[in-house]
Amino acid sequence: MTDPTDDTDSTTVTESTDNSERDPTLHRPDGGTVLEDDRDAELDRGPLQQWVADSISHPERVYRAMFYVAAIFFLFTTLFPFYWLLMVALTPEGQLQDIVFTPNGFNPGAFVEVFEVIPFHIYMFNSFVIALASTVVVLVIASLAGYAFGRLEFPGRTPLMLLVLVISFFPPAAFFIPLNDLFNTSFAILEPITGDGTLYNTPFAIVTPLSAIFMPLAIFILTTFYSQIPDGLEDAARVEGTTRLGALFRVIIPLSAPGVATAGVLTFIAVYNEFFFSFLMTDGQPQNWAPILDGILAYQGQYQVLYNLMAAASILGVIPVAILVVIAQEKIVSGLTAGALKE
Repeated sequence: MTDPTDDTDSTTVTESTDNSERDPTLHRPDGGTVLEDDRDAELDRGPLQQWVADSISHPERVYRAMFYVAAIFFLFTTLFPFYWLLMVALTPEGQLQDIVFTPNGFNPGAFVEVFEVIPFHIYMFNSFVIALASTVVVLVIASLAGYAFGRLEFPGRTPLMLLVLVISFFPPAAFFIPLNDLFNTSFAILEPITGDGTLYNTPFAIVTPLSAIFMPLAIFILTTFYSQIPDGLEDAARVEGTTRLGALFRVIIPLSAPGVATAGVLTFIAVYNEFFFSFLMTDGQPQNWAPILDGILAYQGQYQVLYNLMAAASILGVIPVAILVVIAQEKIVSGLTAGALKE
């Protein structure tokens, strides 16, 4: 026989099922509710939680937003100063107070006038020679030191490497007083070269301290690269009869070209833009190896400051470094990122 209560139970189950389908929430035993509908769940989220959820669902939007933020930040902090320098350089003298975002007038002759007021080309030549000489000195000594630290085993290697890195954190001003006394002391052995026997107003007074200041960074970079060269390549060169120095310059350095280029370019740029020792070790005259920053400051007189010429000279001074970076950018990028992944 059929139980009459079966219809009631089935009706109750059907009604409860229909109610659960209409009700987007489910009740928990503790009296709380669990959201069942995704749309209701999104409405319950706060703005930050909603943004995080959208970022997880569509990561390409986050990447695009990060790119735009980084690009705007780069344009504002890096390129905008150069744009402003160009606006100042193109504005005639006496009309600089009316510059907004376009030059007040048009005076491209300022880029020629910078060489007529002072011999600015000599200042640029001085900085280029000093930076090139410092870079050569740094690369030669750092290559020897990097080879020793990266490929040779000797007692005290790690503490000595740490000492080199610690010295690089010393402020340059700490070395100025003893170096200034040394470079202004007359030595008879230097008289045939410098005339008065002192190193003041000579390129040696700038190349020597700057090479020592930027040496630790180059040693660290080259040590990292030289240590990654397989020993078999050097052993093969040694079997052919070459010396350790021959293997260094014929095998190790060519295979570490990105690292050498990175160390060289970074040293060149740092020395080319250096002001502290360059300003204090010379009297500011172009014939005494005064650097480019002394030339830019030469447009500042006692009663007048030629801001348009200073801006034009600054732009011209950046051109050699910009050309160098464009030429060596691939080596620099590969040198800075090498070793990030271990295969």
